[in-house]
Amino acid sequence: MPLSDTQKTQIRDGFAHLRESLQPASLAFYEAFFRRRPDLRPMFRDDLAGQGMRFMATLGLVVDALDTPEELAERLAELGRGHAALGVKAEHFAPMGEALIDTLQAQLGAEFTPEAEAAWRAAYAEVARQLVASGQLA
Repeated sequence: MPLSDTQKTQIRDGFAHLRESLQPASLAFYEAFFRRRPDLRPMFRDDLAGQGMRFMATLGLVVDALDTPEELAERLAELGRGHAALGVKAEHFAPMGEALIDTLQAQLGAEFTPEAEAAWRAAYAEVARQLVASGQLA
């Protein structure tokens, strides 16, 4: 399902606010993720600050490509294949998506309206779908 212009604006505005505190937000994201799936912690490096910033950089690429998803498709395909090589499974994306929503709620506060949440969920679902498909993740 393509995003509406309103949804794209909500995502861009939210990420612009998030950019003001990327480092703490990235750590909060992984804390939320590992609360849901502590069994997956060994799959990640000890340097969660660096890992978190890579996640936020990728999130920024997604946000920047909302109007040109074809430009992002190749990068997502590469990421999907890389995730497959690391042992990532399709089931890992749901708790990661919930961790992202938790992080956005905490960082954006009242700006994170139900409509903004729906926009972020739709965008995340599409990115996760592409990563799973390109990585042929089971």
